Parts: sequence; structure tokens; C-alpha cells
Amino acid sequence: MKKALNFKITLVVGFLLVLGLTSESYAQRNRSSAGYNYNSYKSKQYYFGLTLGYSSSKYRVFRSKQFLLNNEFDRVDGVRGPGFNLAMIGNLKIGEYVDIRFNPGFAFGERNIEYVTNDDINNNYLRKFESVFVEIPLQFRYKSEAYRDMKLFLMGGIKYSYDLSSDSKSRQAATIVKISPSDFSLEVGAGFQFFFPYFIFSPELKFSHGLNNILIYDDKLTQSKILDKLFSRGFTLSLHFEG
Repeated sequence: MKKALNFKITLVVGFLLVLGLTSESYAQRNRSSAGYNYNSYKSKQYYFGLTLGYSSSKYRVFRSKQFLLNNEFDRVDGVRGPGFNLAMIGNLKIGEYVDIRFNPGFAFGERNIEYVTNDDINNNYLRKFESVFVEIPLQFRYKSEAYRDMKLFLMGGIKYSYDLSSDSKSRQAATIVKISPSDFSLEVGAGFQFFFPYFIFSPELKFSHGLNNILIYDDKLTQSKILDKLFSRGFTLSLHFEG
């Protein structure tokens, strides 16, 4: 009888101990979760902010039939150039995992075309095209579940850009090649969200793929008529600050 009583007491004490430990663990998790910065942003439907970015872009060059017949150039290629981006952010949440983002701004960049002659010296001619773009992108972003104060995300969208310096470029490069000032691009990328007490910091790597041929063909210009098409290509490392 005594052994049965002791066993029951031990069982009840053990149960109460396990229940107490479980309750304390649950309370600690709740307190810890409540302390995450992310929780203060969960109810916000929209954000605003600022984007700073470094970019690298180039032309995807397609040679024309005239290239095979020309006696002056042995090769023509697009060469990457650096750039800098400054933009504003407007972010609207659509549910828990999807955002619609409007990220208009300015992009300062350089893209180059390299011509290599087919003589014995093989001289290189690098034609620089410095641009100031007004960019108007519309993007969708899919986000993961939050882990502490961090989320992963994937993004995609379309971007319209207009080169404000195209007129001066056309005058300066009138004897070389002309580029259309307007361009549409597809964008895809990925990044992280880090939630701080007063703002969200989001590094993002994004790739852009031009959709339309931006070459203005001129068969009177030697360096233009050996080209068939030019498409823009590039990537951007962006730092988003929003809240």
C-alpha cells in the first residue's frame, strides 16, 4: 500500500514538474518571440524608404551580315561598365508573403562597345556610352517565414528606363553608333530582410535582361552597320532602407 502511494505521489510530482518546465519554456518562447523586432512590423501594410545601389551593365551585341563582309574589324563585343543607383521605395503588402514594390529613381552608368581591327596591329577601340537613366520599375516580392528578425525573399518584375543624356550622346557619337533612349527590362533577384527597431535593412542582388533592341541602325556608319541588335544586360547590388 505504501509503495503504491509513494509511486502515485512520485508520478504526480513528476507530472507537475514536467508541466511546470513546459509552461516555463512556453512562457520564455513567448517572451522571446515578443521581443523580436519583426513583430512590430507585422501589422504594417505599407513601407517607404530609400535605395542605394552599385550596378554593372553591358550591351549584348549581335553582329549583322555586314560584319562578315567588312575588312576593317575582326571583332566587336560589349564591355561592362560601372554604375550607381539612387531610388525611392514604395512597398505594399498583399497578404503575409507577397509585396508589390514601386522603386523609381535614377541610375548613372556606363556601357561600352569594343571594336578590334583585323590589321596586323589589332588595335582596340573602346566606345563609351555614359548614361543617366530615369528608371520606373514595378516589382513583386515573395517572402519566406520569419526566422527571428530575418526573412529571405525572391523578386521579379519589369522596368522602364529612359536615358536623359541620349541627345548629347547622339551628337557626340554621330559618326559611331546611336542608341535608343527607351528600354524595357525584365528583372529577377533575391535577398534578405533584417528587421531592426527603427528600420528594415534589405540587401538584394538583381539581374536585368533588356527586352527590346535599342540599336538605331544606320547603314552609313561603319561601326553601326556591322551591328544587327543591341540588348541591355546588367546586375545591381542594392541596399534598401525602409520602415
